[in-house]
Amino acid sequence: MTGEDHAPTAPARLTLLLAVACGLAAANLYYVQPLAGPIAMALGLSPQAAGLSVTLTQLGYGLGLLLLVPLGDLIENRRLTLGLLGLAAMALLGAGLARQPLPFLAAALGIGLDTVAVQVLVPYAAHLAPEASRGRAVGNVMSGLMLGIMLARPVASFIADLASWHAMFLLAAAAMLVLIVVLARTLPARQPGLGLHYSGLLASMGHLLRDTPVLRRRALYHAALFAAFSVFWTTVPLLLAGPAFGLSQSGIALFSLAGAAGAVATPLAGRIADLGHSHRASALAMGMVALAFPLTHLAQPGSGWALGLLVLAAIVLDFGVAANLTLGQRAIFMLGANMRGRLNGLYMAAFFLGGSLGSAFGAWAYAHGGWTWTSGLGAALPVAALAYWTTEKRLGRFQQVTTNEACR
Repeated sequence: MTGEDHAPTAPARLTLLLAVACGLAAANLYYVQPLAGPIAMALGLSPQAAGLSVTLTQLGYGLGLLLLVPLGDLIENRRLTLGLLGLAAMALLGAGLARQPLPFLAAALGIGLDTVAVQVLVPYAAHLAPEASRGRAVGNVMSGLMLGIMLARPVASFIADLASWHAMFLLAAAAMLVLIVVLARTLPARQPGLGLHYSGLLASMGHLLRDTPVLRRRALYHAALFAAFSVFWTTVPLLLAGPAFGLSQSGIALFSLAGAAGAVATPLAGRIADLGHSHRASALAMGMVALAFPLTHLAQPGSGWALGLLVLAAIVLDFGVAANLTLGQRAIFMLGANMRGRLNGLYMAAFFLGGSLGSAFGAWAYAHGGWTWTSGLGAALPVAALAYWTTEKRLGRFQQVTTNEACR
């Protein structure tokens, strides 16, 4: 360990604040998803270009994970977080005021890029927690993040119906400004001790990926599970809006609230990890995700039972994915305080890529084979992760990083 033995202990109210901050910031990524159609119509975008706002937001986030999150190992964390949130507020304000396609799409890219402040705060919370309760602290903060993700879509739909899509982005910008004021007054400073320039910081990420087996393994686990998550949530609205169920957009928004139950999994997974049961808990999480898809075939499509089983599947799937995310982050954060930003950036980028591929292949599977093909694909991904899990060798913590270079 390098420096983390001297980390301050986070009081419960600070952990709660970090959870709220992560939830509010992470939600910025998802407001655009249910509003892509109305935004495209208002800005004069073609139907083929309607998804550009979502794509650019996600692209910006992916770039931020690789280019900005590692700065948490180099720049004082409070200053970095406040700066990113300030830029996010400006991008949200730009989106809310946009009346032409190009300014809105540029703002969407900026929203994604700067919302990676969330992934600076998560390792920051790990730094503030003592080793014995680090998993619990990360789990509590991740519960806020998961709630933000799950509630963003229905909140955006509600605000857009009540006022307009412009209002949603303007409210989000105001929320970021309030959050900046609160965090500036509350967060303790945390200055990393890494003596690298930015170019060296980015170059070291290749060494970390090459020389850190636990990072590669946990990233592959969660890439598979998040791909399954994306397969489900990309296609289930199509299933629910189709002839079998015929739900309205309001009904689909209510259905999406079922996923918020997954936020319960993160603090529970953190506590289990602190007790030393990450290995078995990971298999359980993967098994839950695999089980979710067959559940949806146990009743006649379109029946009340079928809808209830879809709700249950959403809860089980989101619970498993959220639990595995926390288990993975707790594992990589135990590798050392001086590289948590880079480790988290690589971990999140890997599973983010998995989610993007899951969305693409899920949409293709649904178009060609309906829910049967889609659920088969979704179930195969966690089963593949489980097969890889059986090869895991339970190395000691200090054997997880195989060269001294990975610690620099």
